[in-house]
Amino acid sequence: MRSLILLFLLGCAVAGYSQNADLPTDFLSKDFHQDRRQKLRESMPANSVAVFFANATRNRANDVDYVYHQDPDFFYLTGYKEPDAVLFVFKDKQTAPNAEKYDEILFVQPRNAMREMWTGRRLGEDGTKSTLGFQQAFNNSEFKRYNVDFSKFSPILFFDFKNDVRDNPRDSSDLYDLIGQFKGKVAYADKNATTLKVEPQKNNLDTKSLAGLMANLRGVKTKEEVEMVKKAVQISCVGHVEVMKALKPGMSEREIQGIQEFVFKKYQAEDLGYPSIVGAGHNGCILHYIDNYKPSVTSKELVLMDIGAEFHGYSADITRTIPVSGKFSPEQKQIYELVLKAQEEAMKICKPGTPMRQLTEVCREVVNKGLVELGIIKSVDEKHLYFPHGVCHHIGLDVHDRGGANLEVNNTVTIEPGVYIPDNAACDKKWWGIAVRIEDDYLITKDGYEHLSVMAPRTVKDIEEMMKQSSVFDNYSLPDLNKK
Repeated sequence: MRSLILLFLLGCAVAGYSQNADLPTDFLSKDFHQDRRQKLRESMPANSVAVFFANATRNRANDVDYVYHQDPDFFYLTGYKEPDAVLFVFKDKQTAPNAEKYDEILFVQPRNAMREMWTGRRLGEDGTKSTLGFQQAFNNSEFKRYNVDFSKFSPILFFDFKNDVRDNPRDSSDLYDLIGQFKGKVAYADKNATTLKVEPQKNNLDTKSLAGLMANLRGVKTKEEVEMVKKAVQISCVGHVEVMKALKPGMSEREIQGIQEFVFKKYQAEDLGYPSIVGAGHNGCILHYIDNYKPSVTSKELVLMDIGAEFHGYSADITRTIPVSGKFSPEQKQIYELVLKAQEEAMKICKPGTPMRQLTEVCREVVNKGLVELGIIKSVDEKHLYFPHGVCHHIGLDVHDRGGANLEVNNTVTIEPGVYIPDNAACDKKWWGIAVRIEDDYLITKDGYEHLSVMAPRTVKDIEEMMKQSSVFDNYSLPDLNKK
């Protein structure tokens, strides 16, 4: 009977695996990922191998894990979205035991009817070959018997280990074991080892260079990637617009967050690019405020919303700051227009060749001069925390994506100046609790930039006009749980 049950489960798993009609059809193609591996190979030093591990599964509590998210480098090179896998990209052709030549090999988690019943479909080695286009793909249990002589490579490129991966004692080929087996094969000296019998580390291990190689690749987006980023940005803009129309005094920060994230899901965005930030009043002065707990926003406050959708792995990063009343107070307007001026000055030099740090310098110069004129600081050289961060970073598979220090054609980046004046700041009380950040997304072109997030209003006039419009959420209500 047990064998019949297992056969039934296996049949269900195989049937489930073939139901590709359930999936979107606009993912990046296997040709894209194959091309990225080839571009990496071309940039690698002579006689080298690059090694990438899938992200670890993270435990939330007891038998519940966090939703799995693949390592961006691993996804970029493979399209594989499952855990417990390792990829090797070789500069030169290798010879398999059957005399086949290969220059890449991927070890993946195997098909397992019982586990797939609980946690979803797996590609397995055959699915990896057919779906992702790998000729050399094997179950991860085969890695321990993989006998390439790693001592012949110079160098072996990989990211150093954080030693924060849990071991699943029921699986001898999980990520913990794959890492351990790799360390043994390449004579990696574990810095945290407690035994005195650690082998000397080979001098062909390079844990530094791969970051630069991947930054050069991932920073310059392909046409397919640009379309993914644009879709994530468009979805995020709609979320911001819908909140502008729906915002009312008495809403909670979490309700505002919910409207944005509902829009994301409506457009089939799988995830958030980062935890949503919704800070009303002085909460906006906390740069990465993700509690979003305030139960009722007031008509005197601004709401700072730094929220971006992740679509097919690619993230937007947009911030809008809007008045709960629908109209900026004189002080709020002055701070807002100062931040907007800083952003627009930075946009003027947003073009290929510009150092990203220069965008921050331009914004800081504008902000400091404006804060002096408003009497908030005494001189442009005064040290303060009203503008404590840089303004430009790459976006893509990470919200702070890999990329170079100078802008290049087909970079996708942000410009995000801000001013934050907390309660009890050393300035006139009328400024207290005003926090403004304006963040937009841009594609760098040969002549300058394309403003990707223009759909979300960003001037005082346009925001106030948008907030006058009716919302699809105006008549939305749920039962009162406190009503007897």
